[in-house]
Amino acid sequence: MTVLRAVLCDMDGTLVDSEKLWDVAMEALYDRLGGVLTPEVRAATVGGCAENTMRIVYDDLGLPPDPAAMAASARWLHDYTGELFDAGLPWCDGAQDLLEALAAAAVPTALVTNTPRMLAERALGSIGRHYFSAVVCGDEVPAGKPAPDPYLRAAQLLELDPRWCLAVEDSPTGAAAAEAAGCPVLVVPNALPVPGGARRHQVTSLRGLGLADLHQICVRLADSQPASAGNPRDPS
Repeated sequence: MTVLRAVLCDMDGTLVDSEKLWDVAMEALYDRLGGVLTPEVRAATVGGCAENTMRIVYDDLGLPPDPAAMAASARWLHDYTGELFDAGLPWCDGAQDLLEALAAAAVPTALVTNTPRMLAERALGSIGRHYFSAVVCGDEVPAGKPAPDPYLRAAQLLELDPRWCLAVEDSPTGAAAAEAAGCPVLVVPNALPVPGGARRHQVTSLRGLGLADLHQICVRLADSQPASAGNPRDPS
């Protein structure tokens, strides 16, 4: 029985160590808006979609929640971050080796990110779009992470049940989204600690993880979910 059918990977902080670049961009946005970014606010925005991030920022700064102004700030933030991305994105430990192994074994792999498409495309120029059978971005679904929509869309594009798609995430926001979609979740914490859970397996990095490890993790997490008539354990 093969349980693992696909791997759904987050981007920022999971595949590439770009959260530090987002730190720089967020600090620049706060400077532009006349405020100072606190660690607490930055932590609240990690892994979030553009709408939620701007809502947090504007509330923190006491600015009127004007949709046009918030959208303009989001565009400025993404343009600024895009310039940082263009200078090169460093891989997270073991991420490229894992993508190479998945590609060599022809395991369907999707990129599932809250980052808007225009910025994700710039990142893919550095990461390599050839690794991915599908790409789902935060501005292409009704609601971004922590809603399950991005992961549900990725599974739909791959024509697979989310229960047999192992999600790889680094943040509480992303892990919550994947879990809500019904995916087993491999958690690789980066900027923030991530709570544990029955459908989550935590590692310190992706270094040394191979296909056999991913299969084993997926099987164990699938077995942790009670079987029912509408939720069989064996997808075959």
